[in-house]
Amino acid sequence: MQLTELVQKIAEEFEDTPKEQITAITKLKDLEEWSSMHALIIIALIDNHYDIILTGEEMIDAQTPTDIYNIILQKQANK
Repeated sequence: MQLTELVQKIAEEFEDTPKEQITAITKLKDLEEWSSMHALIIIALIDNHYDIILTGEEMIDAQTPTDIYNIILQKQANK
């Protein structure tokens, strides 16, 4: 898994935000389109593509796609 791949997958989940606006350091919760539904969508996306379960607390703590990526790497290493 690469960070750029994860960023692209996350960007695809936002319909009204230009894809190029979402980068590895974008604060997702600062996006106008952000909602709690997007948090659930991202949790499902990570589960489906990487077989990793993110908790609600981890999503609250994660600010950027890079933060999510690091959580995934940590959980993969602990498997």
